[in-house]
Amino acid sequence: MRPLLSAGRAIARQPHYKSKFSRSSLPLIAQRTYAMGHSIPELNDKSLLKSQCYVNGEWIGAKSNKTFEVTDPATGKVIGSMPEFDKADTEAAITAAAEALPSFRRTTGRERSRMLRRWYQLMVDNAEDLATLITWENGKPIADAKGEVTYAANFFEWFSEEAPRLYGQTIPASVAGNRVFTIKEPVGVCGLITPWNFPAAMITRKIGPALAAGCTVVAKSPGETPFTAAALAELAHRAGIPKGVVNVVTSLSNTAEVGHTLTSSPTVRKISFTGSTGVGKLLMKQSSDTLKKLSFELGGNAPFIVFDDADLETAVAGAIASKFRSSGQTCVCANRIYVQSGIYDEFAKAFTEKVKGFKVGGGYDEGVTHGPLIHERAISKVESHVQDAIKHGGKVLIGGQKLPDLGSNFFQPTVIRDMTADMQLASEETFGPVAGLFRFDTEADVVKQANSAEVGLAGYFFSKDIQRVYRVAEALEVGMVGVNTGLISDTASPFGGVKESGFGREGSSMGIDEYVVTKMVTVGGAGQSLQGS
Repeated sequence: MRPLLSAGRAIARQPHYKSKFSRSSLPLIAQRTYAMGHSIPELNDKSLLKSQCYVNGEWIGAKSNKTFEVTDPATGKVIGSMPEFDKADTEAAITAAAEALPSFRRTTGRERSRMLRRWYQLMVDNAEDLATLITWENGKPIADAKGEVTYAANFFEWFSEEAPRLYGQTIPASVAGNRVFTIKEPVGVCGLITPWNFPAAMITRKIGPALAAGCTVVAKSPGETPFTAAALAELAHRAGIPKGVVNVVTSLSNTAEVGHTLTSSPTVRKISFTGSTGVGKLLMKQSSDTLKKLSFELGGNAPFIVFDDADLETAVAGAIASKFRSSGQTCVCANRIYVQSGIYDEFAKAFTEKVKGFKVGGGYDEGVTHGPLIHERAISKVESHVQDAIKHGGKVLIGGQKLPDLGSNFFQPTVIRDMTADMQLASEETFGPVAGLFRFDTEADVVKQANSAEVGLAGYFFSKDIQRVYRVAEALEVGMVGVNTGLISDTASPFGGVKESGFGREGSSMGIDEYVVTKMVTVGGAGQSLQGS
Protein backbone atom coordinates (compact mmCIF):
# COMPACT_ATOMS: atom_id res chain seq x y z
CA MET A 1 0.00 0.00 0.00
CA ARG A 2 0.23 0.94 0.09
CA PRO A 3 0.08 4.74 0.95
CA LEU A 4 -1.34 7.21 -1.24
CA LEU A 5 -0.92 10.31 -3.06
CA SER A 6 -2.66 13.61 -2.94
CA ALA A 7 -0.95 14.90 -6.06
CA GLY A 8 -2.29 12.65 -8.80
CA ARG A 9 -4.37 14.18 -11.47
CA ALA A 10 -3.69 17.79 -10.56
CA ILE A 11 -0.35 17.37 -12.33
CA ALA A 12 -0.57 17.87 -16.06
CA ARG A 13 -0.12 14.68 -18.05
CA GLN A 14 2.55 14.75 -20.68
CA PRO A 15 3.59 11.80 -22.84
CA HIS A 16 6.96 10.50 -21.66
CA TYR A 17 6.97 7.22 -23.56
CA LYS A 18 9.17 7.10 -26.61
CA SER A 19 10.70 4.23 -28.52
CA LYS A 20 13.30 5.74 -30.86
CA PHE A 21 16.78 5.55 -29.38
CA SER A 22 20.36 5.10 -30.31
CA ARG A 23 20.94 1.54 -29.14
CA SER A 24 24.52 2.16 -28.14
CA SER A 25 23.50 4.91 -25.73
CA LEU A 26 21.39 2.58 -23.58
CA PRO A 27 22.36 0.50 -20.54
CA LEU A 28 22.60 -3.25 -21.11
CA ILE A 29 19.13 -3.93 -19.79
CA ALA A 30 17.60 -1.36 -22.09
CA GLN A 31 19.64 -2.58 -25.07
CA ARG A 32 18.27 -6.08 -24.55
CA THR A 33 14.72 -4.79 -24.28
CA TYR A 34 15.22 -2.71 -27.41
CA ALA A 35 16.59 -5.72 -29.27
CA MET A 36 13.49 -7.71 -28.38
CA GLY A 37 11.38 -5.07 -30.08
CA HIS A 38 9.67 -3.79 -26.95
CA SER A 39 9.11 -0.17 -26.04
CA ILE A 40 11.43 1.27 -23.41
CA PRO A 41 11.35 4.53 -21.48
CA GLU A 42 13.55 7.42 -22.45
CA LEU A 43 15.40 8.75 -19.42
CA ASN A 44 17.19 12.05 -19.16
CA ASP A 45 19.84 10.18 -17.16
CA LYS A 46 20.11 6.69 -18.63
CA SER A 47 22.52 5.60 -15.89
CA LEU A 48 19.54 5.42 -13.50
CA LEU A 49 18.36 2.27 -15.27
CA LYS A 50 20.20 -0.52 -13.44
CA SER A 51 20.16 -4.29 -13.92
CA GLN A 52 22.10 -5.27 -10.79
CA CYS A 53 21.75 -5.15 -7.01
CA TYR A 54 23.48 -2.59 -4.82
CA VAL A 55 25.51 -4.20 -2.02
CA ASN A 56 28.35 -2.66 -0.01
CA GLY A 57 28.52 0.32 -2.34
CA GLU A 58 28.89 -1.81 -5.49
CA TRP A 59 26.62 -3.03 -8.29
CA ILE A 60 26.65 -6.82 -8.39
CA GLY A 61 24.75 -9.80 -9.74
CA ALA A 62 23.76 -12.99 -7.96
CA LYS A 63 26.58 -15.42 -7.17
CA SER A 64 24.66 -18.02 -9.18
CA ASN A 65 24.37 -15.60 -12.13
CA LYS A 66 20.63 -16.32 -12.11
CA THR A 67 18.21 -13.55 -13.08
CA PHE A 68 14.46 -13.13 -13.28
CA GLU A 69 12.41 -11.35 -15.91
CA VAL A 70 10.33 -8.26 -15.22
CA THR A 71 7.22 -7.68 -17.32
CA ASP A 72 5.37 -4.53 -18.27
CA PRO A 73 1.87 -4.84 -16.75
CA ALA A 74 0.43 -2.78 -19.61
CA THR A 75 1.73 -5.02 -22.39
CA GLY A 76 2.67 -8.24 -20.64
CA LYS A 77 6.03 -8.12 -22.40
CA VAL A 78 9.41 -8.64 -20.78
CA ILE A 79 11.08 -5.30 -20.12
CA GLY A 80 14.30 -6.48 -18.48
CA SER A 81 15.86 -8.71 -15.85
CA MET A 82 17.35 -8.42 -12.38
CA PRO A 83 19.50 -10.71 -10.20
CA GLU A 84 17.79 -13.63 -8.49
CA PHE A 85 19.38 -13.33 -5.07
CA ASP A 86 19.38 -16.32 -2.75
CA LYS A 87 20.34 -16.99 0.86
CA ALA A 88 24.09 -16.62 0.30
CA ASP A 89 23.67 -13.35 -1.59
CA THR A 90 21.39 -11.97 1.12
CA GLU A 91 23.79 -13.01 3.88
CA ALA A 92 26.54 -11.09 2.08
CA ALA A 93 24.34 -7.99 2.08
CA ILE A 94 23.60 -8.47 5.79
CA THR A 95 27.33 -8.75 6.48
CA ALA A 96 27.96 -5.52 4.57
CA ALA A 97 25.31 -3.75 6.63
CA ALA A 98 26.73 -5.16 9.87
CA GLU A 99 30.26 -4.03 9.03
CA ALA A 100 29.04 -0.53 8.18
CA LEU A 101 26.98 -0.19 11.37
CA PRO A 102 29.66 0.63 13.98
CA SER A 103 30.95 3.70 12.16
CA PHE A 104 27.58 4.85 10.85
CA ARG A 105 25.85 4.73 14.22
CA ARG A 106 28.58 7.03 15.59
CA THR A 107 27.78 9.77 13.07
CA THR A 108 25.92 12.71 14.51
CA GLY A 109 22.26 13.30 13.79
CA ARG A 110 23.25 16.41 11.87
CA GLU A 111 25.60 14.42 9.63
CA ARG A 112 22.89 11.87 8.86
CA SER A 113 20.49 14.74 8.26
CA ARG A 114 22.74 16.17 5.57
CA MET A 115 23.03 12.78 3.85
CA LEU A 116 19.27 12.36 3.71
CA ARG A 117 18.86 15.91 2.51
CA ARG A 118 21.28 15.31 -0.36
CA TRP A 119 19.41 12.12 -1.26
CA TYR A 120 16.13 14.05 -1.15
CA GLN A 121 17.47 16.73 -3.47
CA LEU A 122 18.72 14.15 -5.95
CA MET A 123 15.24 12.62 -6.03
CA VAL A 124 13.76 16.04 -6.74
CA ASP A 125 16.34 16.69 -9.46
CA ASN A 126 15.60 13.33 -11.10
CA ALA A 127 11.86 13.26 -10.44
CA GLU A 128 10.88 12.96 -14.11
CA ASP A 129 13.07 9.91 -14.66
CA LEU A 130 11.87 8.25 -11.46
CA ALA A 131 8.25 8.78 -12.50
CA THR A 132 9.01 7.32 -15.91
CA LEU A 133 10.46 4.18 -14.31
CA ILE A 134 7.47 3.80 -11.97
CA THR A 135 5.00 3.95 -14.85
CA TRP A 136 7.14 1.58 -16.91
CA GLU A 137 7.23 -1.24 -14.37
CA ASN A 138 4.11 -0.54 -12.27
CA GLY A 139 1.70 0.73 -14.94
CA LYS A 140 0.18 3.65 -13.04
CA PRO A 141 -0.49 6.82 -15.08
CA ILE A 142 2.45 9.18 -15.33
CA ALA A 143 0.66 11.89 -13.33
CA ASP A 144 0.14 9.46 -10.44
CA ALA A 145 3.77 8.37 -10.73
CA LYS A 146 4.91 11.98 -10.45
CA GLY A 147 2.79 12.36 -7.36
CA GLU A 148 4.38 9.25 -5.85
CA VAL A 149 7.89 10.57 -6.46
CA THR A 150 7.05 13.80 -4.64
CA TYR A 151 5.51 11.85 -1.77
CA ALA A 152 8.47 9.45 -1.63
CA ALA A 153 11.10 12.19 -1.65
CA ASN A 154 9.29 13.98 1.16
CA PHE A 155 10.10 11.12 3.54
CA PHE A 156 13.81 11.80 3.10
CA GLU A 157 13.20 15.49 3.72
CA TRP A 158 11.03 14.80 6.76
CA PHE A 159 13.44 12.36 8.42
CA SER A 160 16.42 14.56 7.60
CA GLU A 161 14.72 16.99 9.97
CA GLU A 162 14.00 14.32 12.59
CA ALA A 163 17.56 12.93 12.67
CA PRO A 164 19.05 15.70 14.86
CA ARG A 165 16.13 15.54 17.29
CA LEU A 166 16.38 12.07 18.83
CA TYR A 167 15.85 13.37 22.33
CA GLY A 168 16.16 11.35 25.51
CA GLN A 169 14.76 12.19 28.94
CA THR A 170 16.01 13.25 32.34
CA ILE A 171 14.07 11.36 35.00
CA PRO A 172 13.83 12.41 38.69
CA ALA A 173 15.12 9.37 40.62
CA SER A 174 13.53 8.01 43.77
CA VAL A 175 17.00 7.48 45.30
CA ALA A 176 18.46 10.81 46.42
CA GLY A 177 22.01 10.20 45.22
CA ASN A 178 21.08 8.86 41.78
CA ARG A 179 20.67 10.67 38.49
CA VAL A 180 18.68 8.92 35.75
CA PHE A 181 18.52 9.72 32.06
CA THR A 182 17.70 7.92 28.80
CA ILE A 183 19.25 7.96 25.37
CA LYS A 184 17.88 6.61 22.09
CA GLU A 185 20.18 4.36 20.10
CA PRO A 186 19.82 2.74 16.66
CA VAL A 187 18.34 -0.75 16.84
CA GLY A 188 20.99 -2.06 14.43
CA VAL A 189 20.84 -3.76 11.03
CA CYS A 190 17.32 -3.57 9.59
CA GLY A 191 15.65 -5.81 7.02
CA LEU A 192 13.10 -3.92 4.95
CA ILE A 193 10.61 -5.69 2.67
CA THR A 194 8.54 -3.49 0.37
CA PRO A 195 5.60 -4.01 -2.04
CA TRP A 196 5.13 -3.22 -5.72
CA ASN A 197 2.21 -0.80 -5.58
CA PHE A 198 4.35 2.17 -4.51
CA PRO A 199 7.86 1.28 -5.74
CA ALA A 200 9.44 4.53 -4.53
CA ALA A 201 7.36 5.64 -1.54
CA MET A 202 7.40 2.35 0.34
CA ILE A 203 11.18 2.12 0.29
CA THR A 204 11.81 5.75 1.28
CA ARG A 205 9.24 5.56 4.07
CA LYS A 206 11.33 2.79 5.64
CA ILE A 207 14.90 3.76 4.73
CA GLY A 208 14.41 7.41 5.74
CA PRO A 209 13.78 6.81 9.46
CA ALA A 210 16.23 3.90 9.60
CA LEU A 211 19.12 6.06 8.41
CA ALA A 212 17.98 9.02 10.49
CA ALA A 213 18.23 6.79 13.58
CA GLY A 214 21.71 5.56 12.65
CA CYS A 215 20.74 2.09 11.40
CA THR A 216 22.02 0.29 8.32
CA VAL A 217 19.63 -1.56 6.03
CA VAL A 218 19.12 -4.45 3.65
CA ALA A 219 16.08 -3.58 1.55
CA LYS A 220 14.33 -6.29 -0.45
CA SER A 221 12.68 -4.55 -3.39
CA PRO A 222 9.59 -6.15 -4.99
CA GLY A 223 10.24 -8.54 -7.84
CA GLU A 224 7.49 -6.93 -9.90
CA THR A 225 8.99 -3.43 -9.69
CA PRO A 226 12.74 -3.56 -8.95
CA PHE A 227 14.01 -0.82 -11.26
CA THR A 228 12.71 2.11 -9.22
CA ALA A 229 14.43 0.83 -6.08
CA ALA A 230 17.65 0.34 -8.03
CA ALA A 231 17.48 3.93 -9.28
CA LEU A 232 17.03 5.13 -5.69
CA ALA A 233 20.11 3.12 -4.70
CA GLU A 234 22.09 4.86 -7.44
CA LEU A 235 20.99 8.21 -6.03
CA ALA A 236 22.02 7.07 -2.54
CA HIS A 237 25.48 6.36 -3.93
CA ARG A 238 25.65 9.83 -5.46
CA ALA A 239 24.43 11.37 -2.20
CA GLY A 240 27.48 10.00 -0.42
CA ILE A 241 25.74 7.43 1.74
CA PRO A 242 28.67 5.33 3.05
CA LYS A 243 29.11 1.87 1.54
CA GLY A 244 27.21 -0.87 3.32
CA VAL A 245 24.72 1.51 4.90
CA VAL A 246 22.11 1.00 2.17
CA ASN A 247 21.92 -2.38 0.41
CA VAL A 248 19.17 -3.14 -2.11
CA VAL A 249 18.57 -6.76 -3.13
CA THR A 250 16.15 -8.37 -5.57
CA SER A 251 14.52 -11.75 -6.12
CA LEU A 252 11.32 -13.23 -7.49
CA SER A 253 11.32 -17.03 -7.25
CA ASN A 254 13.57 -16.82 -4.20
CA THR A 255 11.51 -14.18 -2.39
CA ALA A 256 10.54 -16.56 0.42
CA GLU A 257 14.17 -17.65 0.83
CA VAL A 258 15.42 -14.06 0.98
CA GLY A 259 12.70 -13.16 3.46
CA HIS A 260 13.53 -16.11 5.69
CA THR A 261 17.22 -15.21 5.59
CA LEU A 262 16.42 -11.73 6.86
CA THR A 263 14.00 -12.86 9.56
CA SER A 264 16.18 -15.71 10.86
CA SER A 265 19.49 -13.84 10.89
CA PRO A 266 20.64 -12.94 14.42
CA THR A 267 22.50 -10.00 12.90
CA VAL A 268 19.27 -8.38 11.70
CA ARG A 269 17.62 -6.74 14.69
CA LYS A 270 14.58 -5.20 13.02
CA ILE A 271 12.15 -6.18 10.26
CA SER A 272 9.78 -3.72 8.61
CA PHE A 273 7.29 -5.23 6.17
CA THR A 274 4.47 -3.87 4.05
CA GLY A 275 2.29 -6.48 2.41
CA SER A 276 -0.44 -9.03 3.04
CA THR A 277 -1.59 -10.16 6.47
CA GLY A 278 -0.80 -13.78 5.63
CA VAL A 279 2.82 -13.06 4.78
CA GLY A 280 3.11 -10.78 7.80
CA LYS A 281 2.07 -13.62 10.10
CA LEU A 282 4.68 -15.88 8.51
CA LEU A 283 7.45 -13.30 8.90
CA MET A 284 6.46 -12.75 12.51
CA LYS A 285 6.79 -16.46 13.25
CA GLN A 286 10.15 -16.60 11.52
CA SER A 287 11.38 -13.60 13.52
CA SER A 288 10.35 -15.07 16.87
CA ASP A 289 13.51 -17.13 17.40
CA THR A 290 15.64 -13.99 17.47
CA LEU A 291 13.00 -11.72 19.05
CA LYS A 292 13.42 -8.97 16.48
CA LYS A 293 11.77 -5.60 16.67
CA LEU A 294 8.94 -5.59 14.13
CA SER A 295 6.71 -3.10 12.37
CA PHE A 296 4.11 -4.42 9.93
CA GLU A 297 1.70 -2.55 7.67
CA LEU A 298 -0.60 -5.28 6.43
CA GLY A 299 -3.84 -5.77 4.55
CA GLY A 300 -6.92 -3.62 4.81
CA ASN A 301 -10.64 -3.67 4.02
CA ALA A 302 -11.43 0.00 4.44
CA PRO A 303 -15.04 1.03 5.13
CA PHE A 304 -16.16 4.28 3.51
CA ILE A 305 -19.33 5.64 5.11
CA VAL A 306 -21.57 8.38 3.75
CA PHE A 307 -24.24 9.66 6.13
CA ASP A 308 -27.45 11.39 5.05
CA ASP A 309 -26.18 14.74 6.30
CA ALA A 310 -22.96 14.63 4.24
CA ASP A 311 -22.23 17.07 1.46
CA LEU A 312 -22.97 14.83 -1.52
CA GLU A 313 -20.49 16.40 -3.93
CA THR A 314 -17.66 16.23 -1.39
CA ALA A 315 -18.52 12.63 -0.51
CA VAL A 316 -18.55 11.54 -4.15
CA ALA A 317 -15.21 13.23 -4.81
CA GLY A 318 -13.74 11.62 -1.70
CA ALA A 319 -14.99 8.17 -2.70
CA ILE A 320 -13.55 8.55 -6.19
CA ALA A 321 -10.16 9.57 -4.80
CA SER A 322 -10.08 6.84 -2.18
CA LYS A 323 -11.47 3.93 -4.22
CA PHE A 324 -9.86 4.36 -7.62
CA ARG A 325 -6.42 5.76 -6.83
CA SER A 326 -3.84 3.47 -8.49
CA SER A 327 -6.76 1.50 -9.93
CA GLY A 328 -7.73 0.43 -6.42
CA GLN A 329 -4.34 -1.14 -5.68
CA THR A 330 -3.63 0.37 -2.26
CA CYS A 331 -4.31 -1.01 1.20
CA VAL A 332 -6.16 2.11 2.29
CA CYS A 333 -8.48 2.20 -0.73
CA ALA A 334 -12.15 2.25 0.13
CA ASN A 335 -13.25 -1.37 -0.20
CA ARG A 336 -16.76 -1.27 1.24
CA ILE A 337 -18.75 1.87 0.49
CA TYR A 338 -21.70 2.25 2.88
CA VAL A 339 -24.30 4.88 1.99
CA GLN A 340 -27.24 5.79 4.21
CA SER A 341 -30.65 5.03 2.74
CA GLY A 342 -31.78 8.65 2.47
CA ILE A 343 -29.16 9.49 -0.19
CA TYR A 344 -28.25 6.03 -1.48
CA ASP A 345 -29.80 6.34 -4.94
CA GLU A 346 -28.59 9.91 -5.43
CA PHE A 347 -25.05 8.98 -4.40
CA ALA A 348 -25.01 5.91 -6.66
CA LYS A 349 -26.04 8.00 -9.66
CA ALA A 350 -23.54 10.82 -9.03
CA PHE A 351 -20.72 8.40 -8.25
CA THR A 352 -21.35 6.41 -11.44
CA GLU A 353 -21.35 9.58 -13.53
CA LYS A 354 -17.88 10.44 -12.26
CA VAL A 355 -16.58 6.97 -13.12
CA LYS A 356 -17.91 7.38 -16.67
CA GLY A 357 -15.31 10.13 -17.12
CA PHE A 358 -12.35 7.81 -16.51
CA LYS A 359 -9.98 6.89 -19.32
CA VAL A 360 -8.21 3.55 -19.03
CA GLY A 361 -5.02 2.89 -20.94
CA GLY A 362 -1.24 2.81 -20.94
CA GLY A 363 0.30 4.99 -18.28
CA TYR A 364 2.20 7.21 -20.71
CA ASP A 365 -0.79 7.96 -22.95
CA GLU A 366 -2.12 11.47 -22.64
CA GLY A 367 -5.38 11.82 -20.76
CA VAL A 368 -5.26 8.35 -19.20
CA THR A 369 -6.57 8.34 -15.64
CA HIS A 370 -6.21 4.64 -14.81
CA GLY A 371 -3.73 2.02 -15.90
CA PRO A 372 -3.51 -1.78 -15.74
CA LEU A 373 -3.50 -4.02 -12.72
CA ILE A 374 -0.14 -5.50 -11.82
CA HIS A 375 -0.64 -9.07 -13.13
CA GLU A 376 -3.15 -11.75 -14.11
CA ARG A 377 -3.70 -12.90 -10.52
CA ALA A 378 -4.97 -9.43 -9.67
CA ILE A 379 -7.33 -9.50 -12.65
CA SER A 380 -8.64 -12.92 -11.63
CA LYS A 381 -9.44 -11.73 -8.10
CA VAL A 382 -11.23 -8.62 -9.34
CA GLU A 383 -13.26 -10.63 -11.83
CA SER A 384 -14.22 -13.19 -9.18
CA HIS A 385 -15.47 -10.46 -6.85
CA VAL A 386 -17.59 -8.96 -9.61
CA GLN A 387 -19.09 -12.30 -10.63
CA ASP A 388 -19.79 -13.22 -7.02
CA ALA A 389 -21.60 -9.92 -6.44
CA ILE A 390 -23.73 -10.42 -9.55
CA LYS A 391 -24.53 -13.98 -8.47
CA HIS A 392 -25.80 -12.74 -5.12
CA GLY A 393 -27.99 -9.96 -6.50
CA GLY A 394 -25.61 -7.05 -7.08
CA LYS A 395 -26.40 -4.74 -10.00
CA VAL A 396 -23.51 -3.48 -12.12
CA LEU A 397 -24.01 0.22 -12.87
CA ILE A 398 -20.87 0.59 -14.98
CA GLY A 399 -17.93 -1.61 -15.96
CA GLY A 400 -17.65 -5.19 -14.79
CA GLN A 401 -15.56 -6.50 -17.67
CA LYS A 402 -11.95 -7.06 -18.65
CA LEU A 403 -10.52 -4.90 -21.43
CA PRO A 404 -8.63 -7.38 -23.63
CA ASP A 405 -8.24 -4.87 -26.45
CA LEU A 406 -5.95 -2.85 -24.17
CA GLY A 407 -4.11 -5.84 -22.71
CA SER A 408 -4.55 -8.83 -20.43
CA ASN A 409 -4.18 -6.81 -17.21
CA PHE A 410 -6.80 -4.12 -17.85
CA PHE A 411 -10.19 -4.10 -16.14
CA GLN A 412 -13.02 -1.59 -16.43
CA PRO A 413 -13.54 0.70 -13.43
CA THR A 414 -16.67 -0.83 -11.94
CA VAL A 415 -19.55 0.27 -9.72
CA ILE A 416 -21.94 -2.30 -8.24
CA ARG A 417 -24.99 -1.39 -6.17
CA ASP A 418 -27.18 -3.45 -3.83
CA MET A 419 -24.20 -5.11 -2.19
CA THR A 420 -24.80 -7.39 0.80
CA ALA A 421 -22.69 -8.78 3.65
CA ASP A 422 -22.60 -12.31 2.18
CA MET A 423 -20.64 -11.23 -0.90
CA GLN A 424 -16.90 -11.83 -1.18
CA LEU A 425 -16.13 -8.13 -1.48
CA ALA A 426 -17.66 -7.53 1.96
CA SER A 427 -15.03 -9.65 3.69
CA GLU A 428 -12.08 -9.70 1.26
CA GLU A 429 -9.84 -6.89 0.05
CA THR A 430 -10.41 -6.55 -3.70
CA PHE A 431 -7.25 -4.56 -4.50
CA GLY A 432 -8.72 -3.46 -7.80
CA PRO A 433 -11.06 -0.94 -9.47
CA VAL A 434 -14.37 -2.27 -8.13
CA ALA A 435 -16.61 -0.10 -5.95
CA GLY A 436 -19.35 -1.96 -4.12
CA LEU A 437 -22.18 0.19 -2.69
CA PHE A 438 -23.87 -1.07 0.50
CA ARG A 439 -27.05 0.48 1.91
CA PHE A 440 -27.43 1.14 5.66
CA ASP A 441 -30.02 2.75 7.92
CA THR A 442 -28.55 3.61 11.31
CA GLU A 443 -25.24 4.80 12.69
CA ALA A 444 -24.97 1.83 15.05
CA ASP A 445 -25.67 -0.60 12.21
CA VAL A 446 -22.99 0.76 9.88
CA VAL A 447 -20.32 0.94 12.57
CA LYS A 448 -21.03 -2.70 13.43
CA GLN A 449 -20.63 -3.66 9.76
CA ALA A 450 -17.51 -1.57 9.38
CA ASN A 451 -15.91 -3.20 12.43
CA SER A 452 -16.81 -6.74 11.38
CA ALA A 453 -13.54 -7.11 9.46
CA GLU A 454 -10.55 -8.86 11.04
CA VAL A 455 -8.33 -6.06 9.75
CA GLY A 456 -8.34 -2.39 10.69
CA LEU A 457 -6.05 -0.19 8.63
CA ALA A 458 -8.09 2.81 7.43
CA GLY A 459 -11.68 4.01 7.53
CA TYR A 460 -13.52 7.01 6.11
CA PHE A 461 -16.81 8.75 6.73
CA PHE A 462 -18.59 11.90 5.62
CA SER A 463 -20.87 13.94 7.84
CA LYS A 464 -21.54 17.57 8.76
CA ASP A 465 -22.57 16.68 12.33
CA ILE A 466 -19.63 17.51 14.61
CA GLN A 467 -20.94 15.29 17.42
CA ARG A 468 -21.24 12.38 14.98
CA VAL A 469 -17.70 13.06 13.79
CA TYR A 470 -16.35 12.36 17.27
CA ARG A 471 -18.68 9.43 17.96
CA VAL A 472 -17.93 7.55 14.77
CA ALA A 473 -14.22 8.38 14.61
CA GLU A 474 -13.79 6.95 18.10
CA ALA A 475 -15.97 3.90 17.40
CA LEU A 476 -14.26 2.72 14.21
CA GLU A 477 -11.70 -0.02 14.85
CA VAL A 478 -9.00 1.22 12.50
CA GLY A 479 -5.60 2.84 12.84
CA MET A 480 -6.41 5.82 10.60
CA VAL A 481 -9.64 7.72 10.01
CA GLY A 482 -10.43 10.16 7.23
CA VAL A 483 -13.31 12.52 8.02
CA ASN A 484 -14.78 14.32 5.00
CA THR A 485 -11.73 13.38 2.94
CA GLY A 486 -10.66 10.36 0.93
CA LEU A 487 -6.96 11.17 1.14
CA ILE A 488 -5.20 10.61 4.44
CA SER A 489 -1.52 9.99 3.66
CA ASP A 490 0.96 12.62 4.74
CA THR A 491 4.60 12.39 5.76
CA ALA A 492 3.63 14.25 8.93
CA SER A 493 0.93 11.71 9.85
CA PRO A 494 1.50 8.34 11.57
CA PHE A 495 0.57 5.57 9.13
CA GLY A 496 -0.44 2.13 10.41
CA GLY A 497 -3.24 -0.13 11.51
CA VAL A 498 -4.76 -2.19 14.32
CA LYS A 499 -6.05 -5.75 14.60
CA GLU A 500 -4.69 -7.89 11.73
CA SER A 501 -3.57 -4.84 9.79
CA GLY A 502 -0.39 -4.88 11.84
CA PHE A 503 1.40 -2.66 14.33
CA GLY A 504 3.91 0.14 14.42
CA ARG A 505 3.69 3.49 12.66
CA GLU A 506 5.47 4.94 9.64
CA GLY A 507 6.01 8.60 8.88
CA SER A 508 5.48 11.42 11.38
CA SER A 509 7.57 11.96 14.48
CA MET A 510 6.62 8.41 15.53
CA GLY A 511 8.22 6.79 12.50
CA ILE A 512 11.78 7.08 13.77
CA ASP A 513 10.84 5.41 17.07
CA GLU A 514 10.44 2.12 15.18
CA TYR A 515 14.21 2.13 14.53
CA VAL A 516 15.57 3.01 17.95
CA VAL A 517 15.86 1.40 21.37
CA THR A 518 15.81 3.32 24.63
CA LYS A 519 18.77 2.94 26.96
CA MET A 520 18.45 4.00 30.61
CA VAL A 521 21.54 5.23 32.47
CA THR A 522 21.65 5.57 36.26
CA VAL A 523 24.55 7.49 37.81
CA GLY A 524 25.06 6.83 41.50
CA GLY A 525 26.69 8.99 44.15
CA ALA A 526 25.75 12.22 42.43
CA GLY A 527 24.01 13.87 45.36
CA GLN A 528 27.00 14.78 47.52
CA SER A 529 27.68 18.22 48.87
CA LEU A 530 30.02 20.53 46.98
CA GLN A 531 33.69 20.03 47.83
CA GLY A 532 34.94 22.62 50.27
CA SER A 533 31.48 23.42 51.58
